[in-house]
Amino acid sequence: MKASDTSLKSATGTSQRYIPTQDRQFQSRVALTTALVLPTLNAGSQFPKWLQGLKAQSYQPDTILLIDSSSNDNTVDIARSAGFETYTIRRSDFSHGGTRQMAVELLDSSDVILFMTQDAFLADKDSLANLIKVFTDSKVGAAYGRQLPREKANPIEAHARLFNYPSVSEVRDAGDIPKYGIKTSFISNSFAGWRRKALLEVGGFPRHTIQNEDAYAASKLIQAGWKIAYCADATVYHSHNYSIIQEFKRYFDIGVFHARDPWIRRMFGKAEGEGMRFVKSELHYLSTHQVELVPSALLRTGMKLIGYKLGTFENRLPVSIKRKLSMNKTYWKQD
Repeated sequence: MKASDTSLKSATGTSQRYIPTQDRQFQSRVALTTALVLPTLNAGSQFPKWLQGLKAQSYQPDTILLIDSSSNDNTVDIARSAGFETYTIRRSDFSHGGTRQMAVELLDSSDVILFMTQDAFLADKDSLANLIKVFTDSKVGAAYGRQLPREKANPIEAHARLFNYPSVSEVRDAGDIPKYGIKTSFISNSFAGWRRKALLEVGGFPRHTIQNEDAYAASKLIQAGWKIAYCADATVYHSHNYSIIQEFKRYFDIGVFHARDPWIRRMFGKAEGEGMRFVKSELHYLSTHQVELVPSALLRTGMKLIGYKLGTFENRLPVSIKRKLSMNKTYWKQD
């Protein structure tokens, strides 16, 4: 899609082009054409709050594209009223990698493509500006921001965000693999930016993965000599209060991801080492914040490990069982 186009061809018709209203001085200094992509499904009553966070930003993307998985609420209508490009797909056609790659292909005039999720709320007026500015380094292929725990996050939920998203920014490349291992290519499309040229150079987002399309693409970038930037001053509120069963299913899918793309573990090392570091940090955090949650945390750890291990052996399981164990059930229509 050309930056000057007035609309996207959409399954639901055409829409108005997003027209930024904020000051453009920062944009001219960065000199990059940007787009923001938001996949949605029934964004509901929280969508206006998400839009308020975007409107308050000191930096505004040139284009905003909403890809909706056939919501049965007013998500698309709200987006169109805000001037977004909209594109509707069948709910059964959504995939973490394939849907985002479709956006990358549509936005053919964008230098940098930002991805967010409907439950990640911009926390500061300069969040987008701070994420975009790292792309002035021509070696940065992708960047991601800091995810802060939501207001009502419990200590287990809060620790997960504080562990994975520290307060210090850094830039990682292949030379950091001995130090960071599999964490070298860590990234999250809940709030991330990708240099389109670099992403296409490594094949784009994978269509075959169950999830972790972001980690897959970031691993390819590291392999190709690009850098991944973590921007601690680009913040969103985003966390989940998963049940123990949901944790099991999530880690089953992570195990499937690693089993089907074993080159990632060969290149960066196994995930178990990072997992042990997380457990030690979590137990220390809970002991000083809410010690009575330690038994629950230990049970969760056990279920995560079982789920992950089962996922790595998924080729021995029938599809009917895998569908029950998985958080991404529609994925298994491929088998």
